[in-house]
Order: sequence, then structure tokens, then C-alpha cells
Amino acid sequence: MPPTQFSLQGFAFRLVAALILVFATYNTAGWSYYHWALTTLSDINPFKAFTGLLLLTAWVIFIRATLRSLGAIGIGLVTALFATVFWMIIDWGIVSTDNINAVTFITQIILCLILAIGMSWSHVRRRISGQVDADNVGD
Repeated sequence: MPPTQFSLQGFAFRLVAALILVFATYNTAGWSYYHWALTTLSDINPFKAFTGLLLLTAWVIFIRATLRSLGAIGIGLVTALFATVFWMIIDWGIVSTDNINAVTFITQIILCLILAIGMSWSHVRRRISGQVDADNVGD
């Protein structure tokens, strides 16, 4: 199957990449770039700067692809969809808003899902509708 086709395996790969990116940048366990490099800015070194630039580059790639694929309206709709799921989780008492770690974790998972959907949406749209993005005309 050509890499331009949508597959669940491709989506899972994008989701895992988003999970790594988001949780490597910050997590409540304390094992993240934020805790390693940004809380001690006085101890910055070339390796920490290089790692930060790698993370920044990955964020730019994910955000640009998501913006181009979903657009502002699509991002708003996907965010609203996941926000209502989050609201239901809180409303049903599954998670308390007092549990900051759980709220942060769920918010990060939602962000990962939005990024993975954004990275995959052009492939989904192409498979469903047969429409090709202008960037993919040569494919």
C-alpha cells in the first residue's frame, strides 16, 4: 500500500509520535524536557539546546500539518468534540477536577489525538472522497 493511503497502522504510528512529542515535552511525572532543561535555565548546555530545537521542530511539523489539513474550523470542531467527551468524563464523576494530574493527562491525550487526526486527515479525506489536496497532485 502506498504511504499516501490511510490505514489504522499509519494513524497509530502518528498517534504514537504525537504521544512521544507531547509527553517528552511535558508530563506530570517529572520526566520531560520541561523538567530536565527548562526548570534550570542556568544549567543550559549544547545538548539541552539541541534537544529543545528537535522538539520545537517536531512541534512545528505537527502543528503546520494539522493546520493545513484540518484548518481552523476543523481544529475547532475536533477540539469541541473532545472537549465534550472530557466534559462527560468530569460530569459522570469518572475524574474530579480537583485531580490536577488526571486533568493534565487527559488534556495531553486530547492534544495528541488532535495532532494525530490532523496529521492523518488529508489521507482520510482522500480515501473517503477521492479528492486530492493541492500538495498531493503529483501523487
